[in-house]
This record gives sequence, C-alpha cells and structure tokens, in this order.
Amino acid sequence: MKQQGLKQVFAVMVLALVLGAALPAAAHFQMLYTPECALSRGGLIDFKLVFTHPFEAGHTMDMGTPERFFVVHKEQREDLTKEVKPITWTSLTNSGKAWELTGYRLKGMGDFVFCMVPAPYYEGSEDIFIQQCTKMIVNVAGAPTDWDAEVGLPAEIVPLAKPYAQWTGNVFQGVVKSAGKPVPFAEIEVEFLNHEPDMKANRFAAAAAVEAPQDAFVTMTIRADANGTFTFAMPKAGWWGFCALGVGPDTEHDGKELSQDAVIWVKAVDPAGK
Repeated sequence: MKQQGLKQVFAVMVLALVLGAALPAAAHFQMLYTPECALSRGGLIDFKLVFTHPFEAGHTMDMGTPERFFVVHKEQREDLTKEVKPITWTSLTNSGKAWELTGYRLKGMGDFVFCMVPAPYYEGSEDIFIQQCTKMIVNVAGAPTDWDAEVGLPAEIVPLAKPYAQWTGNVFQGVVKSAGKPVPFAEIEVEFLNHEPDMKANRFAAAAAVEAPQDAFVTMTIRADANGTFTFAMPKAGWWGFCALGVGPDTEHDGKELSQDAVIWVKAVDPAGK
C-alpha cells in the first residue's frame, strides 16, 4: 500500500510538472496605455497604468503606488505622481490593482514623453522583486522635440526611431541603458498587445487579434548588440512592448533580488489606402 501511495504521489508530481511546462511563457509587462500616440492637435487624454501579461490579457498583478510618474515636453518636466488615481483592472483571468490618469491636457505641439517608475512588485513564484521603468511617447501635430531624449530613468530604452511614427513592418531600434550607460547584449522580451483595452470598463476585450502558433511566439526574446542597440520589425499594426530585463543599477529590495527592467511601448500603424 505504501509503495502504491508513493507511485500515486510521484504521478501527480510528474503531471504537475508537465502541465506547468505546457503553460504559455507570458511575460510581466508594465503598461502605460493610451489609445493613440500620433495626434493632429492637443487636448485631453487618459492613461491606464496596468501591470499584466499583454499578449494573453492574462493575470494582472496588484500595483503599489507609483514612485514616480512624469512627462517631459520641450525639455520641461512635469510631475504627475499625485494626479494618478487607483482603479481595478480586469483581465481574462482575474482583477488587479492599477492606476489611471484622466484628463491630462496636451498643450502645444511636439513630443510628450510619459515616464513611470512603479513600486517594486514582489513575484512570489520567483522570490524576487520586479520594477519596470516605463516610457511611452505621444506626439502632437508631427513636430519632433523630445522623442529621442534621455530622461534619467535608472533603466531606460532610448529610441532610435520615433515610437509614434511606425508603419506596420517598419524596423524599430532602441538603445538599452543603465544609469545612462549602454548595456551590451541586454536580453529584451517583446510582446504584442493582443487584446484591446476598454478604457471605460477598465478591462481587456475578450477577442484576441492574433493566435500564437506556439508558446515561443507569445513572449519573443531578442538581444541587444555590443553597443546596447536592438532591432525589431513589427509585423502587425498595434502596440508592441519592449522590456530589457534586469538592466538597472539597483539589484536588491527589502533584502531580496530586484530585477530593474526598462520598458518602452511602440505603436505600428497600417498604411491607409486611397
């Protein structure tokens, strides 16, 4: 009986390992989302700050209060940390604590570089903290001003192409930096925002834009070169997230390992036919 019991326990353990290996390799991604990033004129825009798995609209992690949230426009920095409000964001599997900024007024032409340093998130399954320093850029009237500027994030991706002016199929390049210095051969995860965010309902739409043929297509992995520069061609219209893993100078939080990542969001647009 004891031997039979051991065999049953062993079988359960093997099954758990197999099922675990079969789960999609979705990555954590800090989202800083607004629907459009190339605008003809200024006005009011809203943002959702959500820590989730964008391709699958999977598990949404509870966010703490952001440490920093600011915007850079024509080299002027405006602190927005006190302007964000807590919300609950619903994924396809759960709901989690998130934040929003509503009614931010874009004044004047040019680039608005929105940046966030979230509170470190404890990932129990790995016994580490994760902090993803995130950028996304909104442009008004096509006038370029700050899109390629370094904003001084501890972990930062500096774009080499305008993130808001990318046709589908364009090649996007960026430089991964740690405290202002390039990170050679940085590991970068790439995910497509596969479920449209519902700004009013604070949730992901159930319908997926594409289906991954295999788990490796859910979270793609690329490497920067010796100068910290990476290259990626976006094959489909929509938002693409790039996350350089563990590149920041801070490596510990509350006595545990900290992965201080750099994230940037880029939107590809289909050419409009006549």
